[in-house]
Amino acid sequence: MKEKKIKKNRLNILIAASEAVPFAKEGGLGDVVGTLPSFLRQLGHDVRVVLPRYRQISAEKYGLKKLDSPLGVPMGVLGTLWAGVLEGRLPGSDCPAYFIEHDHFYDRKGGLYNDPDGVGYPDNDNRFVFLSRAGLELCRMTGFRPDLIHVHDWHTAAIPVFLNTLYRDDPLLGRAATLLTIHNMQYQGEFYAGLMEILGVGWEHFTHLGLEMFNKVNLLKGGICHSTLINAVSPTYAQEIQTPEGGYGLEGVVRGRHPDLSGILNGVDYDAWNPETDSHIAATYSASDRTGKALCKAELQRRFGLPVRPDVPVFGLVSRLVHQKGIDVLAEAIHRLLGYDLQFVLLGKGEAWANRFYEDLPGQYPGKAGCHIGYSEELAHIVEAGADFFLMPSRFEPCGLNQMYSLRYGTLPIVRATGGLNDTVENFDETTGEGTGFKFNDLTADAIVNTVGWAVHTWYNRKDAMNTLITRAMGRRFTWDESAAQYEELYYRAVKMRTGEGAPETDPPAAPKTRRTAKKSQATTVSSRKRGGKKA
Repeated sequence: MKEKKIKKNRLNILIAASEAVPFAKEGGLGDVVGTLPSFLRQLGHDVRVVLPRYRQISAEKYGLKKLDSPLGVPMGVLGTLWAGVLEGRLPGSDCPAYFIEHDHFYDRKGGLYNDPDGVGYPDNDNRFVFLSRAGLELCRMTGFRPDLIHVHDWHTAAIPVFLNTLYRDDPLLGRAATLLTIHNMQYQGEFYAGLMEILGVGWEHFTHLGLEMFNKVNLLKGGICHSTLINAVSPTYAQEIQTPEGGYGLEGVVRGRHPDLSGILNGVDYDAWNPETDSHIAATYSASDRTGKALCKAELQRRFGLPVRPDVPVFGLVSRLVHQKGIDVLAEAIHRLLGYDLQFVLLGKGEAWANRFYEDLPGQYPGKAGCHIGYSEELAHIVEAGADFFLMPSRFEPCGLNQMYSLRYGTLPIVRATGGLNDTVENFDETTGEGTGFKFNDLTADAIVNTVGWAVHTWYNRKDAMNTLITRAMGRRFTWDESAAQYEELYYRAVKMRTGEGAPETDPPAAPKTRRTAKKSQATTVSSRKRGGKKA
């Protein structure tokens, strides 16, 4: 007899965040929020996204329509502030996206978080407390009853705090579970203690078991303490944020939630990053026919003013030139690296000293070093396709995407074994020939020089090993389908923890339950949870 297929329960999910591609992005957070919802909707869930309406988000460009009713947002001692709400869709998806319009907070000519000089806005506390509270009030205005609210980093970490305090008895929101995703532990949303008066949750929550950290309000800490579940954007990063090096003072708080902590890798958009179809590169190629990669290498060398030499390995780097990326330690190592028979190209921009330092390299090492200060999507693809190796000497890297792009393009990553870099790159084993790249542990100039030297030696002397490494690398995939399935399992678990029940059955509508049918329904829910998706 054929086993009856049990349908998974459908969830109502609100995703609240400060950025999402293509509307606004300053980091990997934007990639996740702009991509994950569409995959969750493919799994059958009702997913909606709420974001700020920044100046650069054009209503005309994205087809946004303003809702008729304004949105009242309680802000403690500031009273109720009013916002407009625009509704649109994530591009290429039927996923609704709501944009909170408040010109005083979001209509600015600088970045999302910083002014044109790179200094954080002095009212970032109010800007994102407002976003968090607005997301909840939006649900009440539209009648959307979320089973789970997925919040991201400190910017929306106040939502779990609000749900456990001000909205605890709210008939629409009181039972909503929460998942807090930590993309970067370094940024925690630390503000003066008086922010408690704007949060309005009561000073009894300004304690070491809640929002207080060194006599300041720490919004990320509040989110960690109050969220139903927590996850980081890679398994290794989930471990690292429990250490003094990776926790930035919150490691003890995270360790206290260890049973509720998971790590899920971000996925890659393989429609955009695929050497078989990439329109940015000189020639397409595949794992079975890499002829086009030689043409891509020649094009890369020309673009960066280097001699076109197929007989020399090219090392590429595409990165923000900031402390997190280890570019200061690379600067210590670079003169020794350029003593090897190799070429080096860099695309990126960041700290002023780094811009000047790396921009000077081509003059110091003509024919060996090329540099483009700034960012270009086209050049990023050209580096990934044309280089033989890709450098990522990061101090910490919660997930990282460039190493995953590099694998797909047969450009072997050379990475520090941290965060997502450690989880996605398999170190070359000289004995078995297995691996997909080269890893080192200590962030020192010697470690970088020695690992690059190892790669150079392999390139010149182990052609068979290089071919094996490239073939294995190009076969690796990190898909959003897999990541979405893991998030789905976390959502089910969070709903179960919050309510003591499984996700509500919405298709078909449930019949009125007697005590006997209620027990049967609960058993079906547990069974469907066990059968659905991959375990995080």
